[in-house]
Amino acid sequence: MDFILAGTICIVLLLILMSIGLQIGLSFLLSGFIVSYLLLGFDSSVSLLGQASYFSIATPTWGAIPLFILMGTFASNGGLAQRAYDGVHALAHRLPGSLMIATCFSCGVFGAISGSSIATTAIFGRMALPEMNRLGYDKSLSIGVIASAGTFASMIPPSMMMIIYALFTQQSIGKLFAAGILPGVITALAYAVLIMFMVKRNPALAPAIKAGAEARKINKRREVGRMWPVLTIAFIVLGGLYSGVFTPTESAAAGALVSLFFAWYLKAFTKFSDVTGSMREAANITAMLFLINIGALFYSRVLAVTGLPSELTMILQDSSLPPLVILIGIMVIFFLLGMIMVPVGIYALTLPIVLPILQSLGYDPIWFGVIALKLTEIGAITPPVGLNVFAIKGAVPKDMKVSLEQVYKGCMPFLACDVVVLIVLVAFPAISLWLPGVLMN
Repeated sequence: MDFILAGTICIVLLLILMSIGLQIGLSFLLSGFIVSYLLLGFDSSVSLLGQASYFSIATPTWGAIPLFILMGTFASNGGLAQRAYDGVHALAHRLPGSLMIATCFSCGVFGAISGSSIATTAIFGRMALPEMNRLGYDKSLSIGVIASAGTFASMIPPSMMMIIYALFTQQSIGKLFAAGILPGVITALAYAVLIMFMVKRNPALAPAIKAGAEARKINKRREVGRMWPVLTIAFIVLGGLYSGVFTPTESAAAGALVSLFFAWYLKAFTKFSDVTGSMREAANITAMLFLINIGALFYSRVLAVTGLPSELTMILQDSSLPPLVILIGIMVIFFLLGMIMVPVGIYALTLPIVLPILQSLGYDPIWFGVIALKLTEIGAITPPVGLNVFAIKGAVPKDMKVSLEQVYKGCMPFLACDVVVLIVLVAFPAISLWLPGVLMN
């Protein structure tokens, strides 16, 4: 069989398997193995699968992923998300749409110790949504802001997706973490400005808290002060990483240990079963994520064997298209794939092809990592497969009947805001590259 034809079959087969509902990790493994078998035979295919399963993840860097997941489960089950939410709300409670704004920045703060956008969305869906509903906030917009702000955990370090991007592209995890900080903060600020603008135009979206019984007396200094465990964990993880004291894996281990200590110290964990329950939850998430990652890495190796990525790279390099047009075309592909695929699948399918092209055109792979993350953030709230949309749908209390259409409707203003931020990040690469240059050099 012609190798280029095999590469085309490999991509088409993957899309077919996902369209019929097969789990994404199994889709990668099955489509990759079928094409590998057609090209190399059964024994060689099994050998390639074994090598991809072992050597692709038998590095210390991969150890950071389960440790960051464990840190996130200790932090979420230890009540640190509630402290972050209360502290940020104390700072923002006088602003129009204060609970929505508090949700935006709380997701950013909690994202700095969880690394998972789906977990952040689910946690704040259970925590913030009932309060906004009680105070008469617009239901659709309230749900939309939680689903959209949950994506901050993909950009603000420590981000699982940045680690996976780094492993696919062999880039510095520390530089990628640093590159995501300013774009994450800018997005949160843009969301806050958008919320205030929308509420000013239509106060019914977020009624002001009335004085009297409905008013919740907020002790600003006390609530902000209660955030100290969250800030301490973020300081240890990121400070240790950028000071050179910790490697990424060591910083994840330190973060998990400190999160466990705070959960015990704050009496959120009172029984040994609380610890084992969080560890079991982290193990389940890790197993699911590693199956996807192993499948994606095996698939990318099979795709590389077909020669399709290098062939497409040569075609685009020899074309007379301007670099900006090629970049926009690649971004459109990421955007469209984000509607139907999970981020790991997008990276496995596209990065072996597009990254050599972009580097040959002079684009920085660290900067493109931020752009790719931003596009996957947009995909997380875009139909038909917006992962955060389904996460918030599952977290909505049963007494609040919400349709997927309402969730997507609430996400649309923030989707437009994300597109504007994306344009700014593309136009001004220094926003993403300045901080890595300062911290890592």
